[in-house]
Amino acid sequence: MDATIQTHAFTSLPQRDSSQFDRGDIAFIIVAGILVLFMVPGLAFLYSGLARRKSALALIWAVSGANAVVIFQWFLWGYSLAFSKSATNGYIGNLRNFGLRNVLGDPSPGSPLIPELLYSFFQMEFACVTAGILAGGIAERGRLWPAMVLTFFWITLVYCPIACWAWNTNGWAFKWGVLDFAGGGPVEIGSGVGGLALAWVLGRRGKQELLNFRPHNVSIVNLGTFILWFGWLGFNGGSAFGANLRAIMAIWNSMLASAFGGMTWVLLDFRLERRWSMVGFCSGTIAGLVAATPSSGFIPPWASLIVGILSGGLCNFATKLKFFVGVDDALDLFAEHAIGGMVGLFCNGLFGSKDVIALDGVNTAVPGGWLDRNWKQLYMQVAYIVAASTYTFVVTAALAKSIDLVGLRLRLTPEEERLGMDEVEVGEFANDYIEIRRDFMDGMRPFDSSETPPAPAVAGDRHGVPDVDEESRDNSEGRTTEEKVDPDINDPLRMPS
Repeated sequence: MDATIQTHAFTSLPQRDSSQFDRGDIAFIIVAGILVLFMVPGLAFLYSGLARRKSALALIWAVSGANAVVIFQWFLWGYSLAFSKSATNGYIGNLRNFGLRNVLGDPSPGSPLIPELLYSFFQMEFACVTAGILAGGIAERGRLWPAMVLTFFWITLVYCPIACWAWNTNGWAFKWGVLDFAGGGPVEIGSGVGGLALAWVLGRRGKQELLNFRPHNVSIVNLGTFILWFGWLGFNGGSAFGANLRAIMAIWNSMLASAFGGMTWVLLDFRLERRWSMVGFCSGTIAGLVAATPSSGFIPPWASLIVGILSGGLCNFATKLKFFVGVDDALDLFAEHAIGGMVGLFCNGLFGSKDVIALDGVNTAVPGGWLDRNWKQLYMQVAYIVAASTYTFVVTAALAKSIDLVGLRLRLTPEEERLGMDEVEVGEFANDYIEIRRDFMDGMRPFDSSETPPAPAVAGDRHGVPDVDEESRDNSEGRTTEEKVDPDINDPLRMPS
Protein backbone atom coordinates (compact mmCIF):
# COMPACT_ATOMS: atom_id res chain seq x y z
CA MET A 1 0.00 0.00 0.00
CA ASP A 2 2.82 2.41 0.91
CA ALA A 3 4.56 1.65 -2.36
CA THR A 4 1.33 2.40 -4.27
CA ILE A 5 0.92 5.75 -2.54
CA GLN A 6 4.58 6.67 -3.20
CA THR A 7 4.32 5.72 -6.87
CA HIS A 8 1.15 7.80 -7.24
CA ALA A 9 2.86 10.78 -5.63
CA PHE A 10 5.72 10.68 -8.12
CA THR A 11 3.52 10.08 -11.18
CA SER A 12 1.42 13.12 -10.26
CA LEU A 13 4.43 15.38 -10.95
CA PRO A 14 4.78 16.67 -14.51
CA GLN A 15 7.12 14.54 -16.55
CA ARG A 16 10.08 16.34 -18.05
CA ASP A 17 12.56 15.30 -20.69
CA SER A 18 16.02 15.35 -19.12
CA SER A 19 17.74 13.55 -21.97
CA GLN A 20 19.07 16.86 -23.33
CA PHE A 21 21.27 17.25 -20.23
CA ASP A 22 24.55 15.44 -19.79
CA ARG A 23 24.84 13.86 -16.34
CA GLY A 24 28.56 14.59 -16.29
CA ASP A 25 27.86 18.31 -16.80
CA ILE A 26 25.23 18.24 -14.08
CA ALA A 27 27.59 16.52 -11.64
CA PHE A 28 30.37 18.97 -12.45
CA ILE A 29 28.21 22.05 -11.77
CA ILE A 30 26.88 20.56 -8.53
CA VAL A 31 30.44 20.09 -7.31
CA ALA A 32 31.44 23.55 -8.59
CA GLY A 33 28.57 25.13 -6.67
CA ILE A 34 29.62 23.35 -3.50
CA LEU A 35 33.18 24.63 -4.02
CA VAL A 36 31.82 28.17 -4.30
CA LEU A 37 30.01 27.67 -0.97
CA PHE A 38 33.38 26.75 0.56
CA MET A 39 34.59 30.25 -0.31
CA VAL A 40 32.32 31.65 2.41
CA PRO A 41 34.38 30.27 5.34
CA GLY A 42 37.48 31.24 3.37
CA LEU A 43 36.34 34.86 3.37
CA ALA A 44 35.42 34.61 7.04
CA PHE A 45 38.88 33.38 8.06
CA LEU A 46 40.61 35.91 5.80
CA TYR A 47 38.72 38.85 7.31
CA SER A 48 39.11 37.51 10.84
CA GLY A 49 42.88 37.20 10.49
CA LEU A 50 43.20 40.69 9.03
CA ALA A 51 41.26 42.33 11.86
CA ARG A 52 42.21 43.10 15.43
CA ARG A 53 41.71 40.26 17.89
CA LYS A 54 38.79 42.05 19.57
CA SER A 55 36.72 42.04 16.36
CA ALA A 56 37.89 38.74 14.84
CA LEU A 57 34.83 36.62 15.60
CA ALA A 58 32.35 39.33 14.67
CA LEU A 59 33.66 39.39 11.10
CA ILE A 60 33.27 35.61 10.88
CA TRP A 61 29.71 36.12 12.11
CA ALA A 62 29.06 38.89 9.56
CA VAL A 63 30.13 36.73 6.62
CA SER A 64 28.22 33.70 7.93
CA GLY A 65 25.09 35.73 8.61
CA ALA A 66 25.19 37.36 5.19
CA ASN A 67 25.35 33.89 3.63
CA ALA A 68 22.11 32.87 5.38
CA VAL A 69 20.34 36.12 4.48
CA VAL A 70 21.19 35.75 0.80
CA ILE A 71 19.97 32.14 0.65
CA PHE A 72 16.56 33.35 1.83
CA GLN A 73 16.58 36.38 -0.47
CA TRP A 74 17.59 34.30 -3.49
CA PHE A 75 14.82 31.77 -2.83
CA LEU A 76 12.25 34.52 -2.24
CA TRP A 77 12.83 36.77 -5.23
CA GLY A 78 16.55 37.21 -5.90
CA TYR A 79 16.79 34.58 -8.62
CA SER A 80 13.67 35.91 -10.28
CA LEU A 81 14.87 39.52 -10.24
CA ALA A 82 18.17 38.52 -11.84
CA PHE A 83 17.24 35.75 -14.27
CA SER A 84 13.51 35.60 -15.00
CA LYS A 85 13.15 34.90 -18.71
CA SER A 86 9.97 36.94 -19.21
CA ALA A 87 11.52 40.27 -18.13
CA THR A 88 12.38 42.32 -21.19
CA ASN A 89 13.29 45.76 -19.80
CA GLY A 90 17.01 44.89 -19.78
CA TYR A 91 17.66 46.22 -16.28
CA ILE A 92 15.95 43.98 -13.72
CA GLY A 93 13.77 40.88 -13.82
CA ASN A 94 10.20 40.39 -12.68
CA LEU A 95 8.62 38.07 -10.11
CA ARG A 96 7.76 35.20 -12.47
CA ASN A 97 10.03 32.86 -10.45
CA PHE A 98 9.04 34.19 -7.00
CA GLY A 99 9.75 31.48 -4.43
CA LEU A 100 11.46 29.41 -7.17
CA ARG A 101 8.16 28.90 -8.98
CA ASN A 102 8.56 27.47 -12.48
CA VAL A 103 12.20 26.63 -11.76
CA LEU A 104 12.64 22.92 -12.49
CA GLY A 105 13.99 21.01 -15.46
CA ASP A 106 13.83 23.54 -18.29
CA PRO A 107 17.12 24.54 -19.92
CA SER A 108 18.78 27.27 -17.88
CA PRO A 109 19.00 30.88 -19.10
CA GLY A 110 22.78 30.67 -18.84
CA SER A 111 23.28 27.47 -20.81
CA PRO A 112 21.05 24.83 -22.43
CA LEU A 113 23.41 22.17 -21.08
CA ILE A 114 22.13 22.24 -17.48
CA PRO A 115 18.64 22.47 -15.93
CA GLU A 116 17.41 25.74 -14.48
CA LEU A 117 17.05 24.30 -10.98
CA LEU A 118 20.80 23.60 -10.87
CA TYR A 119 21.64 26.93 -12.47
CA SER A 120 19.66 28.79 -9.79
CA PHE A 121 21.64 27.02 -7.05
CA PHE A 122 24.98 27.78 -8.70
CA GLN A 123 24.11 31.46 -9.13
CA MET A 124 22.87 31.66 -5.54
CA GLU A 125 26.34 30.76 -4.31
CA PHE A 126 27.78 33.64 -6.35
CA ALA A 127 25.41 36.02 -4.58
CA CYS A 128 26.38 34.55 -1.18
CA VAL A 129 30.09 35.12 -1.82
CA THR A 130 29.46 38.67 -3.03
CA ALA A 131 27.53 39.54 0.11
CA GLY A 132 30.31 37.97 2.19
CA ILE A 133 32.87 40.23 0.53
CA LEU A 134 30.70 43.27 1.15
CA ALA A 135 30.44 42.34 4.84
CA GLY A 136 34.09 43.35 5.19
CA GLY A 137 32.99 46.96 4.81
CA ILE A 138 31.81 47.06 8.44
CA ALA A 139 35.17 45.89 9.79
CA GLU A 140 35.77 46.90 13.42
CA ARG A 141 33.00 49.50 13.65
CA GLY A 142 29.72 48.12 12.27
CA ARG A 143 26.71 46.58 13.99
CA LEU A 144 25.63 43.13 12.85
CA TRP A 145 21.82 43.33 12.78
CA PRO A 146 21.68 46.53 10.68
CA ALA A 147 24.35 44.99 8.41
CA MET A 148 22.11 41.96 7.80
CA VAL A 149 19.18 44.24 6.91
CA LEU A 150 21.47 46.13 4.55
CA THR A 151 22.60 42.84 2.97
CA PHE A 152 19.06 41.82 2.10
CA PHE A 153 18.25 45.09 0.35
CA TRP A 154 21.70 45.41 -1.22
CA ILE A 155 21.42 42.03 -2.94
CA THR A 156 17.93 43.03 -4.12
CA LEU A 157 18.72 46.51 -5.43
CA VAL A 158 22.40 46.29 -6.43
CA TYR A 159 23.50 42.71 -7.12
CA CYS A 160 20.36 41.46 -8.85
CA PRO A 161 20.11 44.35 -11.35
CA ILE A 162 23.79 44.17 -12.36
CA ALA A 163 23.57 40.37 -12.66
CA CYS A 164 20.54 40.90 -14.91
CA TRP A 165 22.50 43.35 -17.07
CA ALA A 166 25.40 40.96 -17.63
CA TRP A 167 23.91 37.44 -17.58
CA ASN A 168 20.18 37.55 -18.27
CA THR A 169 19.54 36.89 -21.95
CA ASN A 170 17.44 40.08 -21.99
CA GLY A 171 19.97 42.19 -20.06
CA TRP A 172 21.22 45.29 -21.85
CA ALA A 173 24.91 44.44 -21.36
CA PHE A 174 24.37 40.81 -22.46
CA LYS A 175 22.58 41.85 -25.64
CA TRP A 176 25.14 44.56 -26.34
CA GLY A 177 27.92 41.97 -26.23
CA VAL A 178 29.80 42.83 -23.00
CA LEU A 179 32.23 40.07 -22.00
CA ASP A 180 31.92 39.22 -18.29
CA PHE A 181 32.60 35.55 -17.60
CA ALA A 182 32.09 34.93 -13.88
CA GLY A 183 31.21 38.31 -12.39
CA GLY A 184 33.55 41.25 -12.90
CA GLY A 185 30.51 43.54 -12.68
CA PRO A 186 28.02 42.02 -10.22
CA VAL A 187 30.56 40.24 -7.97
CA GLU A 188 33.80 42.21 -8.01
CA ILE A 189 32.78 45.78 -8.84
CA GLY A 190 29.58 45.26 -6.88
CA SER A 191 31.36 44.20 -3.69
CA GLY A 192 34.44 46.42 -4.13
CA VAL A 193 32.70 49.70 -4.98
CA GLY A 194 29.88 48.78 -2.61
CA GLY A 195 32.40 48.22 0.18
CA LEU A 196 33.94 51.64 -0.52
CA ALA A 197 30.53 53.33 -0.37
CA LEU A 198 29.67 51.50 2.87
CA ALA A 199 32.97 52.52 4.47
CA TRP A 200 32.38 56.12 3.36
CA VAL A 201 28.95 56.25 5.01
CA LEU A 202 30.21 54.55 8.18
CA GLY A 203 33.11 56.96 8.54
CA ARG A 204 36.64 56.39 9.73
CA ARG A 205 37.50 54.33 12.77
CA GLY A 206 38.60 56.24 15.85
CA LYS A 207 42.09 57.69 15.74
CA GLN A 208 43.31 55.41 18.51
CA GLU A 209 42.03 52.37 16.61
CA LEU A 210 44.22 53.23 13.63
CA LEU A 211 47.44 53.45 15.64
CA ASN A 212 49.79 50.47 15.50
CA PHE A 213 47.26 48.50 13.49
CA ARG A 214 48.29 45.16 12.01
CA PRO A 215 46.54 41.82 11.32
CA HIS A 216 46.15 39.80 14.50
CA ASN A 217 46.66 36.34 12.93
CA VAL A 218 48.54 36.06 9.64
CA SER A 219 48.33 32.24 9.67
CA ILE A 220 44.54 32.53 9.46
CA VAL A 221 44.94 35.03 6.63
CA ASN A 222 46.93 32.44 4.69
CA LEU A 223 44.43 29.68 5.46
CA GLY A 224 41.53 31.83 4.30
CA THR A 225 43.39 32.73 1.11
CA PHE A 226 44.00 29.12 0.12
CA ILE A 227 40.43 28.12 0.95
CA LEU A 228 39.31 30.94 -1.34
CA TRP A 229 41.74 29.82 -4.05
CA PHE A 230 40.39 26.29 -3.85
CA GLY A 231 36.76 27.42 -4.07
CA TRP A 232 37.54 29.95 -6.79
CA LEU A 233 38.41 27.13 -9.19
CA GLY A 234 34.78 26.04 -8.93
CA PHE A 235 33.68 29.66 -9.17
CA ASN A 236 35.47 30.27 -12.47
CA GLY A 237 35.58 26.73 -13.84
CA GLY A 238 31.89 26.16 -13.20
CA SER A 239 30.99 29.32 -15.12
CA ALA A 240 31.56 27.34 -18.33
CA PHE A 241 28.40 25.45 -17.26
CA GLY A 242 29.74 22.07 -18.27
CA ALA A 243 32.64 19.67 -17.98
CA ASN A 244 34.29 20.99 -21.13
CA LEU A 245 37.52 22.47 -22.43
CA ARG A 246 36.46 26.01 -21.61
CA ALA A 247 36.10 25.05 -17.94
CA ILE A 248 39.64 23.65 -17.97
CA MET A 249 40.88 26.83 -19.67
CA ALA A 250 39.19 28.95 -17.00
CA ILE A 251 40.83 26.92 -14.24
CA TRP A 252 44.25 27.20 -15.88
CA ASN A 253 43.84 30.96 -16.32
CA SER A 254 42.78 31.30 -12.70
CA MET A 255 45.90 29.48 -11.52
CA LEU A 256 48.22 31.58 -13.66
CA ALA A 257 46.67 34.95 -12.80
CA SER A 258 46.67 34.25 -9.06
CA ALA A 259 50.26 33.03 -9.00
CA PHE A 260 51.59 36.01 -10.93
CA GLY A 261 49.43 38.39 -8.93
CA GLY A 262 50.89 37.07 -5.68
CA MET A 263 54.48 37.26 -6.93
CA THR A 264 54.02 40.78 -8.28
CA TRP A 265 52.51 42.13 -5.07
CA VAL A 266 55.13 40.61 -2.78
CA LEU A 267 57.97 41.91 -4.96
CA LEU A 268 56.52 45.41 -4.90
CA ASP A 269 56.36 45.27 -1.10
CA PHE A 270 59.89 43.83 -0.88
CA ARG A 271 61.35 46.81 -2.72
CA LEU A 272 60.21 49.03 0.16
CA GLU A 273 60.40 46.86 3.27
CA ARG A 274 63.06 44.26 2.40
CA ARG A 275 60.76 41.61 3.85
CA TRP A 276 58.77 38.85 2.15
CA SER A 277 55.31 39.75 3.39
CA MET A 278 52.86 36.88 3.85
CA VAL A 279 49.92 39.28 3.89
CA GLY A 280 51.28 40.83 0.69
CA PHE A 281 51.51 37.45 -1.02
CA CYS A 282 47.95 36.58 -0.01
CA SER A 283 46.67 39.97 -1.14
CA GLY A 284 48.29 39.62 -4.55
CA THR A 285 46.98 36.09 -4.97
CA ILE A 286 43.44 37.26 -4.32
CA ALA A 287 43.92 40.22 -6.68
CA GLY A 288 44.90 37.81 -9.45
CA LEU A 289 41.87 35.61 -8.76
CA VAL A 290 39.62 38.65 -8.81
CA ALA A 291 40.95 39.72 -12.21
CA ALA A 292 40.56 36.16 -13.50
CA THR A 293 36.88 36.15 -12.51
CA PRO A 294 35.65 38.14 -15.54
CA SER A 295 38.46 37.09 -17.89
CA SER A 296 39.35 33.43 -17.32
CA GLY A 297 36.81 32.09 -19.83
CA PHE A 298 37.67 34.55 -22.59
CA ILE A 299 41.45 34.86 -22.87
CA PRO A 300 44.33 32.47 -23.76
CA PRO A 301 46.73 31.33 -21.01
CA TRP A 302 49.59 33.63 -21.98
CA ALA A 303 47.29 36.63 -21.49
CA SER A 304 46.56 35.52 -17.92
CA LEU A 305 50.20 36.16 -17.05
CA ILE A 306 49.65 39.78 -18.06
CA VAL A 307 46.35 39.89 -16.17
CA GLY A 308 48.08 38.58 -13.02
CA ILE A 309 50.95 41.08 -13.23
CA LEU A 310 48.61 44.01 -13.91
CA SER A 311 46.21 43.09 -11.13
CA GLY A 312 48.98 42.45 -8.60
CA GLY A 313 50.63 45.77 -9.38
CA LEU A 314 47.60 48.01 -9.81
CA CYS A 315 45.75 46.59 -6.81
CA ASN A 316 48.88 47.08 -4.70
CA PHE A 317 49.11 50.74 -5.65
CA ALA A 318 45.33 51.15 -5.26
CA THR A 319 45.61 50.38 -1.54
CA LYS A 320 47.03 53.91 -1.19
CA LEU A 321 43.95 55.55 -2.72
CA LYS A 322 41.98 55.38 0.53
CA PHE A 323 44.48 57.76 2.13
CA PHE A 324 43.95 60.32 -0.63
CA VAL A 325 40.14 60.17 -0.55
CA GLY A 326 39.95 59.84 3.23
CA VAL A 327 37.78 56.70 3.26
CA ASP A 328 38.65 54.04 5.84
CA ASP A 329 38.32 50.95 3.64
CA ALA A 330 39.77 48.76 6.37
CA LEU A 331 40.09 45.53 4.36
CA ASP A 332 40.86 47.19 1.00
CA LEU A 333 37.72 45.94 -0.72
CA PHE A 334 37.95 48.62 -3.40
CA ALA A 335 41.64 48.08 -4.09
CA GLU A 336 41.35 44.29 -4.27
CA HIS A 337 37.93 43.62 -5.77
CA ALA A 338 36.88 46.71 -7.68
CA ILE A 339 40.27 47.45 -9.27
CA GLY A 340 40.95 43.75 -9.89
CA GLY A 341 37.55 43.30 -11.51
CA MET A 342 38.13 46.34 -13.71
CA VAL A 343 41.50 44.97 -14.82
CA GLY A 344 39.93 41.66 -15.86
CA LEU A 345 37.05 43.31 -17.71
CA PHE A 346 39.39 45.70 -19.52
CA CYS A 347 41.70 42.86 -20.55
CA ASN A 348 38.73 41.04 -22.09
CA GLY A 349 38.50 43.87 -24.57
CA LEU A 350 42.17 43.45 -25.45
CA PHE A 351 42.80 39.70 -25.22
CA GLY A 352 39.33 38.14 -25.64
CA SER A 353 39.51 35.26 -28.12
CA LYS A 354 36.56 33.70 -29.93
CA ASP A 355 38.50 30.42 -30.09
CA VAL A 356 38.64 30.24 -26.28
CA ILE A 357 34.97 31.17 -25.97
CA ALA A 358 33.96 28.44 -28.42
CA LEU A 359 35.65 25.73 -26.34
CA ASP A 360 32.38 25.09 -24.50
CA GLY A 361 30.72 23.96 -27.75
CA VAL A 362 27.82 26.38 -27.21
CA ASN A 363 29.03 29.97 -27.65
CA THR A 364 30.56 29.46 -31.08
CA ALA A 365 29.54 32.81 -32.59
CA VAL A 366 30.69 35.23 -29.85
CA PRO A 367 33.33 37.68 -31.14
CA GLY A 368 36.44 38.25 -29.06
CA GLY A 369 38.33 41.46 -28.43
CA TRP A 370 41.25 43.13 -30.12
CA LEU A 371 42.92 39.78 -30.73
CA ASP A 372 40.10 39.08 -33.16
CA ARG A 373 40.09 42.63 -34.57
CA ASN A 374 36.87 43.43 -32.73
CA TRP A 375 37.98 46.97 -31.94
CA LYS A 376 34.70 48.19 -30.46
CA GLN A 377 34.83 45.61 -27.65
CA LEU A 378 37.19 47.76 -25.59
CA TYR A 379 34.89 50.76 -25.30
CA MET A 380 31.97 48.44 -24.58
CA GLN A 381 33.91 47.01 -21.64
CA VAL A 382 34.79 50.49 -20.36
CA ALA A 383 31.18 51.67 -20.61
CA TYR A 384 30.06 48.63 -18.62
CA ILE A 385 32.70 49.29 -15.94
CA VAL A 386 31.57 52.91 -15.58
CA ALA A 387 27.87 51.97 -15.46
CA ALA A 388 28.34 49.22 -12.86
CA SER A 389 30.65 51.35 -10.68
CA THR A 390 28.44 54.44 -10.70
CA TYR A 391 25.22 52.53 -10.04
CA THR A 392 26.78 50.49 -7.24
CA PHE A 393 28.28 53.43 -5.38
CA VAL A 394 25.18 55.62 -5.52
CA VAL A 395 22.68 52.92 -4.54
CA THR A 396 24.91 51.39 -1.83
CA ALA A 397 25.55 54.76 -0.22
CA ALA A 398 21.82 55.56 -0.31
CA LEU A 399 20.92 52.21 1.25
CA ALA A 400 23.52 52.52 4.01
CA LYS A 401 22.36 56.05 4.83
CA SER A 402 18.74 54.88 4.87
CA ILE A 403 19.57 52.22 7.45
CA ASP A 404 20.74 55.00 9.77
CA LEU A 405 17.76 57.24 8.99
CA VAL A 406 15.23 54.60 10.02
CA GLY A 407 16.95 54.31 13.39
CA LEU A 408 18.86 51.03 13.06
CA ARG A 409 22.27 52.72 13.66
CA LEU A 410 24.75 50.97 11.43
CA ARG A 411 27.86 52.05 13.36
CA LEU A 412 29.07 51.32 16.88
CA THR A 413 29.51 54.15 19.35
CA PRO A 414 33.10 55.24 20.14
CA GLU A 415 32.97 53.38 23.45
CA GLU A 416 31.65 50.21 21.78
CA GLU A 417 34.33 50.50 19.12
CA ARG A 418 37.00 50.67 21.81
CA LEU A 419 35.65 47.51 23.42
CA GLY A 420 35.49 45.70 20.10
CA MET A 421 32.78 44.06 18.01
CA ASP A 422 33.25 40.70 19.69
CA GLU A 423 32.50 42.06 23.15
CA VAL A 424 29.59 44.30 22.13
CA GLU A 425 27.90 42.40 19.31
CA VAL A 426 28.67 38.71 19.81
CA GLY A 427 29.63 38.14 23.44
CA GLU A 428 32.12 35.47 22.38
CA PHE A 429 35.70 35.62 21.18
CA ALA A 430 37.64 33.99 18.39
CA ASN A 431 40.71 33.73 20.63
CA ASP A 432 39.79 33.55 24.31
CA TYR A 433 43.14 32.27 25.51
CA ILE A 434 42.48 31.77 29.23
CA GLU A 435 38.99 32.43 30.53
CA ILE A 436 40.15 33.86 33.90
CA ARG A 437 42.55 36.23 32.13
CA ARG A 438 40.35 38.05 29.65
CA ASP A 439 41.91 41.43 30.42
CA PHE A 440 44.98 41.97 28.26
CA MET A 441 47.03 43.30 31.18
CA ASP A 442 46.25 40.27 33.35
CA GLY A 443 48.82 38.37 31.36
CA MET A 444 51.45 40.87 32.44
CA ARG A 445 50.66 40.57 36.18
CA PRO A 446 51.82 37.80 38.54
CA PHE A 447 49.18 35.85 40.45
CA ASP A 448 50.52 37.33 43.69
CA SER A 449 49.11 40.85 43.54
CA SER A 450 51.65 42.02 46.14
CA GLU A 451 54.42 41.78 43.58
CA THR A 452 55.14 44.68 41.28
CA PRO A 453 54.19 43.81 37.70
CA PRO A 454 56.78 44.29 34.98
CA ALA A 455 56.35 47.27 32.68
CA PRO A 456 54.70 46.12 29.46
CA ALA A 457 56.05 46.95 26.06
CA VAL A 458 54.45 49.73 24.10
CA ALA A 459 51.48 48.46 22.14
CA GLY A 460 52.34 47.48 18.61
CA ASP A 461 56.04 46.81 19.22
CA ARG A 462 56.99 43.55 17.52
CA HIS A 463 60.04 42.70 19.63
CA GLY A 464 58.83 43.46 23.17
CA VAL A 465 61.09 46.50 23.42
CA PRO A 466 59.50 49.79 24.53
CA ASP A 467 59.77 52.59 21.97
CA VAL A 468 60.18 55.20 24.73
CA ASP A 469 61.58 55.31 28.23
CA GLU A 470 58.55 54.65 30.45
CA GLU A 471 59.88 56.32 33.61
CA SER A 472 60.91 59.48 31.79
CA ARG A 473 57.53 59.66 30.08
CA ASP A 474 55.70 59.19 33.41
CA ASN A 475 57.56 62.07 35.02
CA SER A 476 57.30 64.41 32.04
CA GLU A 477 53.60 63.78 31.48
CA GLY A 478 52.60 63.80 35.12
CA ARG A 479 50.93 60.39 34.92
CA THR A 480 48.91 59.03 37.82
CA THR A 481 49.88 56.04 39.94
CA GLU A 482 47.22 53.93 38.20
CA GLU A 483 48.63 54.85 34.80
CA LYS A 484 52.18 54.05 35.94
CA VAL A 485 51.14 50.56 37.02
CA ASP A 486 49.12 50.05 33.86
CA PRO A 487 50.56 52.38 31.20
CA ASP A 488 48.43 50.80 28.47
CA ILE A 489 45.17 51.34 30.29
CA ASN A 490 43.83 53.44 27.38
CA ASP A 491 45.55 51.44 24.67
CA PRO A 492 43.21 50.43 21.80
CA LEU A 493 44.85 47.04 21.50
CA ARG A 494 44.12 45.84 25.03
CA MET A 495 41.37 43.28 25.48
CA PRO A 496 38.26 44.38 27.39
CA SER A 497 37.90 43.21 30.96
